[in-house]
Order: sequence, then structure tokens, then C-alpha cells
Amino acid sequence: MIRLTGFNNIDFYLNSDLIEKIEITPDTVITTTNGKKFVVKDTPEEIINKIIKFRQKIMTPVVEVIE
Repeated sequence: MIRLTGFNNIDFYLNSDLIEKIEITPDTVITTTNGKKFVVKDTPEEIINKIIKFRQKIMTPVVEVIE
């Protein structure tokens, strides 16, 4: 789950596994796999970085156990 800021300045969490695409229209629009759209203040680059950080965070314990 990643934390995003909607255009109404309210933060919310989104399951990043459900993101199908991110559009720049000039606003950032996230479309999920079920067709729901979210307009957010975060840039696509910020969203991608949040997804990477989240996945690194949840995968780190698995990597340590395997080693």
C-alpha cells in the first residue's frame, strides 16, 4: 500500500498491485485494474518511487531469510 494525496488534499492508501496505468493529463490520473480512477497531486515519478520503496520494504525480510 502506498500513501497518495488526492486533489482534495486528503491522503489515502492505495494497493499498488492494483495500478494498471498512470496518466499525465496535465493532472496525474491513476487507473486501477477494476477501472476506478484516482486524480492525485503526486507526480508519476513520485508514485513509482513510492512503489519501489514499498516493495523493497516488504521484500527485505525475505531476502535476509534466504541468505
